[in-house]
Amino acid sequence: MTDWATISALATAGGTLVLAAATYASVRSAHRAARLAERALLAQLRPVLVPSRFEDPMEKVGFLDDHWLKVEGGRAVAEVHDGVIYMAMALRNVGTGIAVLDRWDFHPERLRGEDVRPTDEFRRLTRDLYVAPGDRGFWQGAFRDADDPMFQPAADAISTHQSMTVDLLYGDHEGGQRTISRFALLPRPDGGWITSVSRHWNIDRDDPR
Repeated sequence: MTDWATISALATAGGTLVLAAATYASVRSAHRAARLAERALLAQLRPVLVPSRFEDPMEKVGFLDDHWLKVEGGRAVAEVHDGVIYMAMALRNVGTGIAVLDRWDFHPERLRGEDVRPTDEFRRLTRDLYVAPGDRGFWQGAFRDADDPMFQPAADAISTHQSMTVDLLYGDHEGGQRTISRFALLPRPDGGWITSVSRHWNIDRDDPR
């Protein structure tokens, strides 16, 4: 004798299972689409800083104490004046989002390795610096305290005109997609420095490489 109650229960269970599988697949697809949309949006906001071009106009960089530096395209300036170390680099943003510079770290030699200091050890800029997408801008930094552990090494590196390294920490205008870009300051025969970028580190997401 056919047990219709059992058959009905099994059919209901099978239908529920099929519905659950369809719902799971639909949710996974929606999540995947949302992630792709989010990545596409972030890509539109992502800044990438590199040295400016040699043919770019000169940048005029002012400090809080009214000291001024003139920085040619693709170059950097570093000098000691009245007991203060002033530094600046000309930059270009080749990304699609505005770059907001936040912090920096200095090394009195050229670094070729993969290691960077923790971001909480970087020096905070006294003001945010902005570089629009596809446009040029600059970074500036100073050592004002002779007791700063990095003051004398920086002064020695400048006086002997040797290679130096500056790591810049920046992000998009919403404070996300933080990136560290490593810039080398390479000595020129005329006493200045040419800049080059060697590596970019992603702070808020997995490194794609």
